[in-house]
Amino acid sequence: MFQTIEELVALAHEHGSIHEAMIVTEIENSQLSRELIWEHMGKNLDVMMASIEKGVKGVTSVTGLTGGDAPRMKAYIEEGNFLSGKTILTAAQNAIAVNEVNAEMGVICATPTAGSAGVAAGVLSALTEERGLTREQQINFLFTAGAVGLVIANNASISGAAGGCQAEIGSASAMASAALVEVCGGTPEQSAEAVAITIKNMLGLICDPVAGLVEVPCVKRNALGASQAYISADMALAGITSIIPPDEVIEAMHQVGMQMPSIFKETGEGGLAATKTGKAIKNRIFPKEN
Repeated sequence: MFQTIEELVALAHEHGSIHEAMIVTEIENSQLSRELIWEHMGKNLDVMMASIEKGVKGVTSVTGLTGGDAPRMKAYIEEGNFLSGKTILTAAQNAIAVNEVNAEMGVICATPTAGSAGVAAGVLSALTEERGLTREQQINFLFTAGAVGLVIANNASISGAAGGCQAEIGSASAMASAALVEVCGGTPEQSAEAVAITIKNMLGLICDPVAGLVEVPCVKRNALGASQAYISADMALAGITSIIPPDEVIEAMHQVGMQMPSIFKETGEGGLAATKTGKAIKNRIFPKEN
């Protein structure tokens, strides 16, 4: 079992990879067979890909507040006159798709939460499209992401209500970035650096859902979280390191989350939720509360 990123890296060297270290740990903790654990993760993968497919076709949330941005992004990419790279934009498109399905009350795979479910799914699907990842590689990606998420959850938080959006989108992006590095041939140490780089750039990100709904700004933050995962992975693969060690960065996120005012932790009382337009949206959707 591992409690820190440092311990995870050591275990990864012992077992050959982060994903294998996670599988072994899961076998020990759950007492389930490798086959059952693998099958369960495969089902998670299938849910992810199905939610992307549904979202890219176009959905509208129950409130009508969000929806349709994934197909808009798809059309923009197909025009070919974009500024960013196609892979990052595809990751953003698919991240949006997943969270629009979530807002539509569809089935998604929380990674690590429903509000941040689009990040890992968007990153993985875009990489699979670009590099033709096998199903085995895709499932290994998810085990690697899960290992990082386990460390963050045990040492900081993955909850917006407890630690702000840094704990949700930040954690999801760090998980996806580490998995990107490993599936693209990076070392466990480089995956760890990607975690540190990602979280450092998302420290202090508040959770300020308009009308208390997981729609605005959540959907678009998933898109930006997916792009952050790619940039962090590239930096780590380039040999760039974090001056502050990954475990200390995670602890810093924990401390920031504890000191963050409650109005910035999923209460819908601060940030974008407290703007004139944000309040007007809440009054329109929930008139009886006002």
